[in-house]
This record gives sequence, structure tokens and C-alpha cells, in this order.
Amino acid sequence: MAWGTPSRERRVLKAGHSSIAVTLPKPWAEAMNLRPGDLIVFDQNDDGTLYLKPAPAPGATTNGVPYLVHARSFDTPGVLARLVIGAYRAGHDAIEIRTDVPLSADRVEELLETARGLLGVSVVAQEPNRIVLQNFIDPSKYGLPQLVQRMKMILVAFLDEMEEVAHRGVASRRPAILDEEARKVLALLVRQLFLASRDWSLARRIGSPDPRQLLEWRVVVHSLGELAEMFGEALRTLNGVATKLPADAAGVVGTAVPDLKVQLKAVVDALMHPSLDHACEVYYETRNAGIVLGNRRTAGSGRNGSARAIALPLERGAGCLALLAEVAIDRAVAAGAETILVEAA
Repeated sequence: MAWGTPSRERRVLKAGHSSIAVTLPKPWAEAMNLRPGDLIVFDQNDDGTLYLKPAPAPGATTNGVPYLVHARSFDTPGVLARLVIGAYRAGHDAIEIRTDVPLSADRVEELLETARGLLGVSVVAQEPNRIVLQNFIDPSKYGLPQLVQRMKMILVAFLDEMEEVAHRGVASRRPAILDEEARKVLALLVRQLFLASRDWSLARRIGSPDPRQLLEWRVVVHSLGELAEMFGEALRTLNGVATKLPADAAGVVGTAVPDLKVQLKAVVDALMHPSLDHACEVYYETRNAGIVLGNRRTAGSGRNGSARAIALPLERGAGCLALLAEVAIDRAVAAGAETILVEAA
């Protein structure tokens, strides 16, 4: 998708006695928030092409310098884990934890468990008062479309497990595994978006040639995270009643889950391959699926609590899919490659 419509050609201008210059496209300069006097840095490729980007702001973290968290002690469970996850998602490669009071065994295990839950992260130094975690992932190797496809597979696996539990009447052993896998991929997706927002050449390499697409990607990633939570909630509820599954709860799974699976695959396909005609069709189908789910839940308001507890997150999931279908339409419209005719009512 092209962003901005200025001419792709620029005439080389004389600047001073021995220098030459070329102007920058106004839409790009505005997107980068550039002003006269700002610094630009560039990377030169072997084929002669140049990649331009604004120079890092003064005081910005330099690659290779660990993100340092220093406190007297860490006593509250969960705080260290969230700090590490936040630093990882913000794009830091090295994270160093220092304390005046030696870390307790519980906090050390918390850090080790957090490292295991982040793709590419390992503990490279461990002392009583200091732990260093290092990320070894090359961001250019993880494209946004591929990661979204991976999330789609995880979400489909949640739905497959629901159908299997309803069919066999045996609780699934996979909710925790799927939850962990979803968290890993989502954390990496957020990290990729942070890094891409600071490096447009990386953004192009991982599938976002238009900087404005990063806002859309953020909505997509958030919605995928919501879907993982909702499907996980429904699967855990279903697990709790697997051995004595009420008929109406089995009916919810049997009618709603297959439709959601079809809609999920169609929505991701529309997001990855923008087509206005296809996106409009998917949007109509997802909205209709959400309405049907809501009507079924209302009609079955007398059902037992487990059936309602399973139906509600699935209904909210259908709403998330409708939101993603809206993004698919936005992408197709922005591409501007086709039009459709809509008959008057």
C-alpha cells in the first residue's frame, strides 16, 4: 500500500558550492514529525539504496545497553515479572535486575519462569543481587502476518479443544499450554510493533510498509489477545463440567464453535489479503454471527449457569471478530485498488 501520493521522483538540487540535496516527501516528513534542523540518519545498502529515519532522541536507550531495574528489594509477587515483560515488549534486548537485598528464592523462580514465557529470552547472568536476561531474537525474522497466522492457529486450537471436550465428555489438558503459547506470540507481536514504530526500514521488512498501518496492527493484536482470553475462559468453563456436561451447554458448543472457527479463518484471510469485496462479505457474516449468538443466548436465558458462562465469552469473541472485519475493510479501502457497487435498498 502506498502512503501519500507525492511523485516518487525528486530532482537533485545544488546546495552550496560543492554539495547537492534532495527534498523529502511532505507526507513522510509529517509522519516522522520532522522539523527544520532535525537530524536524519541513513543506512546504505549494497545495491545503492538508502533507508532514512529520524535520529534517536537525546537520552534514548542505546542498543546493547541493558534496561536497568534497581530497587532495594522486590517483595511483592508479580511485580518483577511484569517489569520484565514490559521491557521485553518495549523492545529492550538486555534487562538487568539489581537489588540491595538479595533476591528471595521465590523472586528468582519468578524471573526464571518469566524468561521461559518469552520467546528468545534467556538468563545470562545470575547472582544473589543481580540477574541479567538477554533476548536473542532477530526482529527482522518475525513478520507480522506470520505471527498473526500463528495466533489464528492457536485460537483455532482453543475451539477444536472445546469441540473435543463436548464430544468426548473428558476435560482437555491443553488450556494452560495454549494460554502460554498465546501469551508468547502476543508479547512478541507487541515487541515487533514497538520496534517497527522506531525503525521504518524494519517495519517494511516485517510487513508494514505504510507507517499508518502500525495503528491498525495494534488494534489487530489487541483483539487477538482478547479472543485468546475469551476462548480460554470458555474452554476452562467447559472443562469444569466436562464429565457431566448439560445438554444445553453441549448445544452451545455444537452450534457456536463451528461458526466461530469459520469466521475466524475468514477474518484473518481478509486482513492478510485486502480485498474490498471479500472484506465487506466477511464483515456482514461476522456481524450476523454475533447477532445470531446473542439471540440464541437470550432465547436460552433459562439455561443453567455453565451454558451461559460458555455462551457469553463466545458471543464477545464474535464481537471481536466483527471489529477485526472492520479493520479488514479499512485496509481494503486504503489500498484503493478496487470498488464495488452496492444496490439501493
